[in-house]
This record gives sequence, C-alpha cells and structure tokens, in this order.
Amino acid sequence: MIDPIAVLLLFGGFAVLMLLRVPIALSLAVSSIAAALWIAVPLPLVGQKMVQALNSFPLLAIPFFILAGEVMAGGGVARRLIDLANIVVGWVRGGLAMLNVVASTFFGGISGSAVADTSSVGSVMLPMMRQQGYPDTYSVGVTVSSATQGVLIPPSHNMIIFALAAGGSVSIGGVFMAGVVPGLLIAALLLVACYVTARKQGHPKGEPIPARDVPKIVWQGLLGLLTPVIVIGGILSGVFTATESAAIACLWAVLITFGVYREVPLRAMVGMLRRSVKTLGTVLFLIAAAGAYGHLLTVLQLPEALTDALLGLSDNPVVILLLCNVLLLALGSIMDMAPLILITTPILLPVVTSLGMDPMQFGVMLMLNLGIGLITPPVGSVLFVGSAIGGIRIEQAARGVLPFYLPMVACLLLVTFVPALSLTLPQALGF
Repeated sequence: MIDPIAVLLLFGGFAVLMLLRVPIALSLAVSSIAAALWIAVPLPLVGQKMVQALNSFPLLAIPFFILAGEVMAGGGVARRLIDLANIVVGWVRGGLAMLNVVASTFFGGISGSAVADTSSVGSVMLPMMRQQGYPDTYSVGVTVSSATQGVLIPPSHNMIIFALAAGGSVSIGGVFMAGVVPGLLIAALLLVACYVTARKQGHPKGEPIPARDVPKIVWQGLLGLLTPVIVIGGILSGVFTATESAAIACLWAVLITFGVYREVPLRAMVGMLRRSVKTLGTVLFLIAAAGAYGHLLTVLQLPEALTDALLGLSDNPVVILLLCNVLLLALGSIMDMAPLILITTPILLPVVTSLGMDPMQFGVMLMLNLGIGLITPPVGSVLFVGSAIGGIRIEQAARGVLPFYLPMVACLLLVTFVPALSLTLPQALGF
C-alpha cells in the first residue's frame, strides 16, 4: 500500500525545495532522504543507490561528448558549418533564416546540446540576420527553435541519460538512430515555416557564394561534420562501442580544432576543460541523486500506481499518450532537461510500454517534449540564452518562437502516433 506521507515528502519536499531555489540535484537527494527516513529505508542503502547510478560503463560517454561539444563550439566549427549551410540554402528568399536552421542541424549532430547550438550558431547568425534587416524577435525565434534538433540528432548526451534511466531496456546506439529521422523532420518543417514567412513578409534573398570559395568551404565544413559520422559509423560497424566512440569523437574534435582550423590557441583548452568539468559535475550529481529518487519511487510503487491511474482514466491509447505529452510539455517548461529525463522515465516508461510503445520511440517522444520545453517560458533555458545573445527581453523572445510551435508540435504528434518515424532506422540496423 502506498504511504501518502512518504509520497508527500518525496514530491512535495522536492517541489518546495525547488521553489526555494535549492539546486535540483540537492532537492532530489534531500527529498529522497526524507521519504526514506519516514518509511524506515536504511540511509546506507540510499547512498548505495546513488553510487550504483554512477557505476556504469556507458556513463563514460557523457564526459567525452560534453568535452567534444565544448571544443568544437569554441574552436570555430560553428562558423564553418554556417558557411557550408550557406551554400545549400543561403541563396533563396529568407535564406538567412533557413541557413540558421540548416546550420543548427549540422551543429546539433556535433554538440548534442540545444544550449551549445544556440550559443555557437546564434552568436554568428543573429548579427548577420540583424544586418540584413530581419526583426530581432523573429531571428531569436528561429535560432532557439532550430536548436531543439540538438537533443535528437546524434550524438546527444541526453539520449545517453535516457538509455541509463530506462534501466537497460534500450541501447545507446539504438536510441541514437531513433532520433535521426525525427530530428531531420523538425528541420524540414522549420524550413517550410521559414520559407512561408519569408514569402509573406518579404524577407531578403541571400547572396550566392562565389564558385572559387566553394571547395574550401565544403572541405572545412565536412571536417566538422565527420564527428557524428565517426560516432555513428563506429557504432554501426562494430569497430567501437558508444562509449569508445565518444572518446574518438573527442580526439577528432581536438585534432581539427587545434591542428587544422587553429582559430584558437592551445591554451584555450584549459578553459574548455574547466567548463566541461563544471557541466559534468552537475550532470553526475543529478544522476546520482536521481538514482536514490528512482529507488524510492520503486519502493513506494508509484510507477505502477500511475500506470493504473492513467489506464483507469481511459482505455483509449491515444488519450493516454496525449495526456503524457501534455504532462511532459508542462514539466519541460518549468524544469531542466536532464533531471526530468531521470525522474519521468521510470514513471512513464511502464505506462507507454503497457500500451505497446517501443522504449526507443518513447525516448524520442520524451526528448522532443523536453526540447520544446527548453524554449517555453517560464524556465526555458535555451530561450534565455537566445534572448541574451539577441539582446532582447525574454517576453520578446517568447513571441518570436510562437510561429514555430506549430511545426514542432506537429512533429511531436507524428513521433507519438507513427512509430515508423523513429523505429524504422534502428530496426533496419539491427537495434
């Protein structure tokens, strides 16, 4: 039988601590300890669950991917990918907005982070769009909306966190592949939205790239794009695991940044390492605290209770999946992505699998929901980054995103109700 006071301590304690602006990881740990004390779970066991959450070989991929993204974000890769994308779409009407989307598609497959995408691509694209006469509100809206691809297109460290939170029911390589088609679909829908807006508002055409510059631009851009190719190719060929591919990707990022591009001095590596360690410390603390929190959820049998409650509301899978989407979108607008992955996966995964949904499909659905949450007030971290880079208020940035919610929500519904979008590629590759 579920202990209501323990549930109140677990959820209510976490909510109160969050409102008091206690760090999320610490809020998870304290609320877990409070619930454990109430139901007489030994505290050493809580500590063991925190350690066990970190005792995972695939987890080693996260620091390497974070460092690779940091190196390439600060080493001039974003500018070269923008130049490459400019060859593809820069010459059409509204080309700069479309260029923003394509550049984010390229860079999202390298950094795996929507925040890194916004910071790197936005710092280059927003001044260019302002110079060409695009409204700042629209420019920021395009930048932050297209950055959501970074959580889907591999390599994404958030996908690794999901694979770990799923308890081994999905492989990292499989969930990587599941995000490819939906990520590209978002890009295509955003490109259509940019083109339609450009036609309506008379946005300018871009200038064609001189033919003599094309070979150099393509060569330097493709060097950066080799990072996801190395990762995916290595995993699919069986040459190395997802964890080993992260180390290879990190080595490649260092080689092209400091050996080929040479845009920043080698001493810049110190700052990149410092920022990576800071990010990693936050992520690892979250994973450890979520391990204890997840154990208390299991002890209190809350996943089973939620499954029964949702199935009791309706026997229609469409209704239940829509409710799951609404819940995730609401949570994504008030909490950061990594803790939500760790908290909601053990709760909602049993619900959707009871309806016949594949865990890989749920992983993509989860990522997309929370990715949209990253650009939704009041706590959309990517929205804040975009508004800061664009020099506009957060409410202006939120208005700029409004036209792009429709294509993103359309993609979310397709991912939710068309399993082939996310499952065809990984199943064809044997995952």
